[in-house]
Amino acid sequence: MTMKTLSQTIISTMRSAGDSVQSAAEAAQSALPMNVLLRGAQLYDKTRRMVTGDDKIFTETPIPPAADVALADIDLSNPFLYRQGRWAEYAERVRNEAPVHFRPESPFGPFWSVTRHADIITVDKNHEVFSAEPFIIIGEPPRFMDVAMFIAMDPPRHDQQRAAVQGVVAPKNLREMEGLIRSRVREVLDDLPTDRPFNWVQDVSIELTARMLATLLDFPYDQRRKLVEWSDLAGSMEQANGGQSDNDEVFRGMLDAAKGLSALWHDKAARRAAGEEPGFDLITMLQSNEDTKDLIDRPMEFLGNLILLIIGGNDTTRNSMSGGVLALNRFPDQFEKLKANPDLIPNMVSEIIRWQTPLAYMRRVATCDTILNGQFIRKGDKLVMWYASGNRDERVFDRPEELIIDRKNARNHIAFGFGVHRCMGNRLAELQLRILWEELLPRFENIEVVDEPEYVQSNFVRGISKLMVRLTPKAEVS
Repeated sequence: MTMKTLSQTIISTMRSAGDSVQSAAEAAQSALPMNVLLRGAQLYDKTRRMVTGDDKIFTETPIPPAADVALADIDLSNPFLYRQGRWAEYAERVRNEAPVHFRPESPFGPFWSVTRHADIITVDKNHEVFSAEPFIIIGEPPRFMDVAMFIAMDPPRHDQQRAAVQGVVAPKNLREMEGLIRSRVREVLDDLPTDRPFNWVQDVSIELTARMLATLLDFPYDQRRKLVEWSDLAGSMEQANGGQSDNDEVFRGMLDAAKGLSALWHDKAARRAAGEEPGFDLITMLQSNEDTKDLIDRPMEFLGNLILLIIGGNDTTRNSMSGGVLALNRFPDQFEKLKANPDLIPNMVSEIIRWQTPLAYMRRVATCDTILNGQFIRKGDKLVMWYASGNRDERVFDRPEELIIDRKNARNHIAFGFGVHRCMGNRLAELQLRILWEELLPRFENIEVVDEPEYVQSNFVRGISKLMVRLTPKAEVS
């Protein structure tokens, strides 16, 4: 028996055993502590990597121009496309030549790319034909880390769990939050240096996001950066989206998250039992809802939904805060237009979100044979709705590669998704971005990007990891 055959036999046996173990784990989940489940997952993943040797899936190489690649060979799941500045040209070619494009082989298996605005909406609003289960990312997380979260559920279960936390972003709560958000934005902006360049991502985008997440979860404020760390780790797995990750580090981070979030849940429950008035934070809302009050007794579902809420509050806002600064530097005439007319801020926020599209896609699985834009989709086929491509669709947006802050149809973007899975925090994200720019304009004459930005490795998160800027304060009027 060759070494290759032996490895295949071993991994096949592991998978069969894994299926049995996973079924048993699911049946007995409530009886096992979260840390035991996570340590078991880590042990399985470590053994799998020892046997298969596939510790590293992706190695970065230069990506050629889209015109030099055969259409059939284009793989939009390449996690280096965005980082190397090639994503737009590849998406444009697929969008115009094969809008529903089949990729038979990839590190994530075969999948269809849905790249036009109208087709994406068709898929996103039809959850009966195009299911969000079991994952919304193109790949799969490590075995036993496929935690349940409502964004990867179909109605009615999705609706029940989403309804439990929807109230935190109700219009009344957003109005009450506005003053707090503004005060925190002012604190951060007042502390920024004006005598030297600094990393906007770390000092503004991440800091403001962490403060908001801590508020939404009623999480210890002095530990708020932990929430961002957990979000980044959970969204960085190579198997899931091509991210640059160390699986052992991911598991350590998820163990830390499980410990911290469980303690938060129990602390909140104890305080309420002692007579504390219920708040409008996410933990209180989950504990107050019949469908989720026992979520802590379903450990991996508990962890999945809390991590989902953290990621949802992290990536969109943070990367739009950074993306907006970058875009206004690339289109300085739009910055001048903004300074001349600050009333454009709300529309500009929508345009920034369209231009950046912080999350590139969502995945669906066909529940039956169907036709999409002339292509026959078989039951079980995986489809990837490339929001980032739909938001650059020339059929909907004029000069889509440009940032145009007074664009008439900027709100037609699909960065927040469409249908039952539309991002529930979209209004909160818009509120934070609006307030940030309302506070920036009176303070600074210019926000100059002084070096090339650095981007995260991912096919899912369109993230900026470093953006060096220099601020020019407004001249004081005597």
